[in-house]
Amino acid sequence: QVHLVQSGGGSEQAGGSLRLACAASGNTAGSFCMGWVRQVSGQGREKVAFIHSAGHATYIDSVKGRFTISQDNANNTLYLQMNSLKPEDTGMYYCVAELWRDRNLCKISLVDPGKFRYRGQGTQVTVSS
Repeated sequence: QVHLVQSGGGSEQAGGSLRLACAASGNTAGSFCMGWVRQVSGQGREKVAFIHSAGHATYIDSVKGRFTISQDNANNTLYLQMNSLKPEDTGMYYCVAELWRDRNLCKISLVDPGKFRYRGQGTQVTVSS
């Protein structure tokens, strides 16, 4: 079992920056596919960025060049650095993780976060114009 605890987020003006963190504990041995998804009230879930524990990050087009997903394997922590924030980035952000052997299949175009067993508690990001 893996337990994910999120921190960071909050409110920021457009153009500003925020960083999200997701600390993993429990049975963290092995290779994982990890990522961030966001939920906007009244809308569906949107995949934002994913990365395999062996590297190789992918992003949705709307955040490319602005967001960076990274991992600190020594501390079992996943990050999402969000720069040049826009009002449309507003939402509840969740980190997700799943055991995953093939890093080539840990791509935002291929993964289904609904099938990931591990999820953080969520953190609100609000960007004002």
